[in-house]
Amino acid sequence: MNRRFDEKNQMLIVDIPMRLKKRGGRRHIIVSDRLQTAETKHDYSESLALAITRSHRWKELIDSGRFSSISELAQAICLDVSYAARLYRLTLLAPDIIEAILDGNEPDGLSMRVLSQPIPLDWKAQRKLLGFERGNSQAAHPLA
Repeated sequence: MNRRFDEKNQMLIVDIPMRLKKRGGRRHIIVSDRLQTAETKHDYSESLALAITRSHRWKELIDSGRFSSISELAQAICLDVSYAARLYRLTLLAPDIIEAILDGNEPDGLSMRVLSQPIPLDWKAQRKLLGFERGNSQAAHPLA
C-alpha cells in the first residue's frame, strides 16, 4: 500500500494492491494477504465451502450406515432428493479442486450453478472442465 499527499489538489492518495474476483454474479475485492487482519481475511466462497462440507458430511452418514442412500438422507432432513444428489456429487471432485475452493483459489465465475452440472469422474477432465488446469486457477470460468 502506497500513500502520498497531492499538494496541488490537497488530497491524500492511497494505492491499494487488489484484484476483483467474480463470485455468484457479484464482483468481490480481494486485497493482498499483507493488508488483511485475521478478522477481515475471508477469501473463499462461503456457499461453495458450505456445499462441499455438507456433501462430505452426508457421505460420512451414508458410509457409516446411518442412512442407506442419498434419497433416505434427503427425506430425513427434508430436502429435495435431486438437490441433495447434486450436492452429494461434490464428494467426487478432485482433492486439489476442493482445496483450491476452500482456499479461495477457484476460477472466477465458479458457482454452485456450474458445480450442479454433470461433472466427469476423471480428475484431469474435471480440472479442464472447471478451469483448474495448472496455473489457471484465477482465469475466468469456461462455463460461467
